[in-house]
Amino acid sequence: MTYPRARSTIEEMARYQPNLSAPSTGRIIRLSANEGAFGPSPKAIKALNSVAQHIHWYPEEEPAALAEALGSKYSLDPDRMIFGCGSDELIMSICQAYLDPGDEAIHTEYGFIMYPMSIRVAGGVPISAPDRNYTVDIDAVLERITDKTKIVFIANPNNPTGSYLSHTEVSRLHQNLPHTVLLVLDSAYSEFVVRNDYSSGAELVEISENVVMLRTFSKLYGLAGLRLGWGYAPKHVIDAIHVVKQPFGANRAAVSAALAALDDQKFIDKSVKHNEIWRTWTSTEFEKLGLYCLPSVANFLMVRFPSETGRTAVEAGTYLSNRGILTRGMSGYGASDYLRLSIGTQDEMKIVVKTVSDFLNEKVPSDE
Repeated sequence: MTYPRARSTIEEMARYQPNLSAPSTGRIIRLSANEGAFGPSPKAIKALNSVAQHIHWYPEEEPAALAEALGSKYSLDPDRMIFGCGSDELIMSICQAYLDPGDEAIHTEYGFIMYPMSIRVAGGVPISAPDRNYTVDIDAVLERITDKTKIVFIANPNNPTGSYLSHTEVSRLHQNLPHTVLLVLDSAYSEFVVRNDYSSGAELVEISENVVMLRTFSKLYGLAGLRLGWGYAPKHVIDAIHVVKQPFGANRAAVSAALAALDDQKFIDKSVKHNEIWRTWTSTEFEKLGLYCLPSVANFLMVRFPSETGRTAVEAGTYLSNRGILTRGMSGYGASDYLRLSIGTQDEMKIVVKTVSDFLNEKVPSDE
């Protein structure tokens, strides 16, 4: 049969597949997408109700009030901000703006899977830099720089491993990059980090012409369903992204909720404290069961399961899903021995640990 064919690179790719549904008809515990444990701030919910009467109006091309609010909260220049339908849109737009066919863009071995996908969609060539112990290896990244390199993507903290790079390490990477290479620091989980040696990357944007910082309202702020991300970059980078990015990427409902969420410091502090307590508790409980958790500073854990039949991560994921608990398998990242799971409420984490314990203690069927 003859029919229009997509570009060869597109035909070779598989679509992104989240894990957001379970066969269970009872209670669903969603720990597969790193969503906020408490959902959105009550102030954000109230703001959503108030904006309903205006949703027939197009939003601003760029939400000036939100840019001003972010600038005030983080001491940033609102004129250097850009907003999109989640930071995913900004990642895709950066690739479209800066990659010609055949150009290379570097991502890390266990970096966010949207990086290589977006690079390929733009016609570029993704180059993977191996991690060291599931943490970004700066030297490995630098070794892969060529005259074809146009972008380097670094998730910090990293998804799905939960590891992070110190400000010193990120600065070392930037100092050794050619000025013609764009360094994209994806700081989607930065609000969860309580380490003195961490920085989101905003200060590098202030002193450089080749750094972009990306952030999102999907994680700590609990607004994933509204899809709102933002970037901070030099003005010439903002201008380039605007050319390829769809207009009106930040919808009215998302902007209204985001403004209210930024203003709810009590909710923010509660969420960060809860995450620290229950990530530590969950990791400790899993280790009591004989499992290994990668050290994490984000709102999720990457957990290694045994390789023996009946105890594997794949089987654990199925077991949990059948009981209404959604996690994220890591086979797509080449880490099939691991599951990634978000930190939910206190009740949810206790149920998860109990269910994993039940799974590990089930009698494995004999081959006889």
